[in-house]
Amino acid sequence: MKFASKMAAGAGATGLALFAALPAWAQEATEAVAEVAEETAAAVVDKGDTAWMITATVLVMAMIVPGLALFYGGLVRTKNMASVLTQIIAVASLAMIMWVMFGYSLAFGGDANQFISAGKLFLAGVTADSTVATFSEGFEIPEFVFIAFQMTFSAITVALVLGGLVERMKFSAVMVFAIIWLTLVYYPIAHMVWYAGADSATTGLIFDWGALDFAGGTVVHINAGVAALVGCMIIGKRNGYQKEIMAPHSLTMTLIGTGLLWVGWFGFNAGSALEANGSAGLALINTFTATAAGVLFWMLAERMLGHKGSLLGACSGAIAGLVAVTPAAGNSGPFGAILLGAIAGMVCCWFVMKVKPKLGFDDSLDVFGIHGLGGLIGSVLTAVTMLSALGGPAGDDYALGTQLWIQIKSVVVAVLWSGIGSAIAFYIAKMVTGGRVSDEVEREGLDLGEHGERAYNY
Repeated sequence: MKFASKMAAGAGATGLALFAALPAWAQEATEAVAEVAEETAAAVVDKGDTAWMITATVLVMAMIVPGLALFYGGLVRTKNMASVLTQIIAVASLAMIMWVMFGYSLAFGGDANQFISAGKLFLAGVTADSTVATFSEGFEIPEFVFIAFQMTFSAITVALVLGGLVERMKFSAVMVFAIIWLTLVYYPIAHMVWYAGADSATTGLIFDWGALDFAGGTVVHINAGVAALVGCMIIGKRNGYQKEIMAPHSLTMTLIGTGLLWVGWFGFNAGSALEANGSAGLALINTFTATAAGVLFWMLAERMLGHKGSLLGACSGAIAGLVAVTPAAGNSGPFGAILLGAIAGMVCCWFVMKVKPKLGFDDSLDVFGIHGLGGLIGSVLTAVTMLSALGGPAGDDYALGTQLWIQIKSVVVAVLWSGIGSAIAFYIAKMVTGGRVSDEVEREGLDLGEHGERAYNY
């Protein structure tokens, strides 16, 4: 009985102790469940987003070769077709090698300052398991996919510049220019516009201002357009410019190139959402509507200026519309995109047909007149297309004047940085290589003189 009494007393004490410990156990259990929930909610690599971004990357690659190569190639004279194709595939390839060596590190490699990044030289620390966050919380894509996507942007941007310099610039000068320009101009501007650092001291300068550039109005188009303008002034005019007929040798090729650019641009714009979501869908439809408006309103402007609506004008208008909507692709409704395409089509047409001939500079394929000016229009007016009246996402507290000022500031920085950096790159290339071909090579064509082959052998 005494033993039983002791057992009962002990059991009672134990029960009391267990009862007293219940709150602590409950707290520990709650914390354990929270940890499991937190692990479950941790960011994951979404296979759908990854598949879309790989597709978008391939689409942008198609914009370069064959898209841009055929678009530019068809616009030059027959004797220079192969030289254009060679320059574009060569500088694009060079840009890709530079990107994985040090370009990605300078643009997106980690916190350094507001002008440049650092930390991933030769892709240090990047593995198949490393990821980059998308814009939606909880989702990521493989870092290698992001690297490849941004690599195509750097490749097409430097290739775009060449349109202002075709038919007279040495191949060696093109390559030297590309190395210096990408390093001094493209990588810093990409960092300033798109890099989201840990704090305001390391976030890209223009990103920190709150500038809107969805897919590269400043980084790609203003950047390339200003560089082409500076380059054509430093390298000089083609022999016979404004005295001889320098008509495109194949508008058929140019139309094929335009179509490939338009299709690839869906990857360019919609891919900049970094996800397969509604934002990508918005960029998709805006890329349709702005381009269509660009085509029609360029041709309308031709008629208003006393010319017939032309295939060359339709192709040029398509590119103007694509360029203008690029910074606004995910920041505008479809009707805002139509407005951008219409304005860019008419203004760029007027500049190319009326202003450029009076100024006399030889931007051979109108890189500044379409990409530079179209990018400027799109970058500034993105602030306007944000308005809900045009289908944009801006709320009632949206300050149009403030955003317009931010957009203008970003354009000014891009123009100055590209202008100064491009001048340095072109002068160095000219000093090292001579810059342009001899008069004899220019007369016979760069196909034979620079590459020892013809695009066409009949």
